Amino acid sequence: MGAKAHAMLDHAVPAVGSTVSAPKAVVLTFSEGVEPAFSHIEVTDSKGRRVDGGKASSGSAKNELRTALKGAGPGHYTVKWSVLSVDTHKTSGSFSFQVNP
Repeated sequence: MGAKAHAMLDHAVPAVGSTVSAPKAVVLTFSEGVEPAFSHIEVTDSKGRRVDGGKASSGSAKNELRTALKGAGPGHYTVKWSVLSVDTHKTSGSFSFQVNP
């Protein structure tokens, strides 16, 4: 039996480094299933204020996490994530996106 890879970020909405119109949520899709109860997404604005819903929840698939955004107006945002994969390994990372005026 081969070893499984750790859960790494496969893609995100908004996309990494993208410029978008006011998103209502951040949705992260990983390379394998994650445990939502032990995973975290934090979204901050350029002043370091949190604009996420406070708790990451499961998305439509076992490898997806999402958090609602509250008042993500124009500006620069940073997403920090930390997940526990179903193979019990922890991974983390960050990226940014821009919201148009």
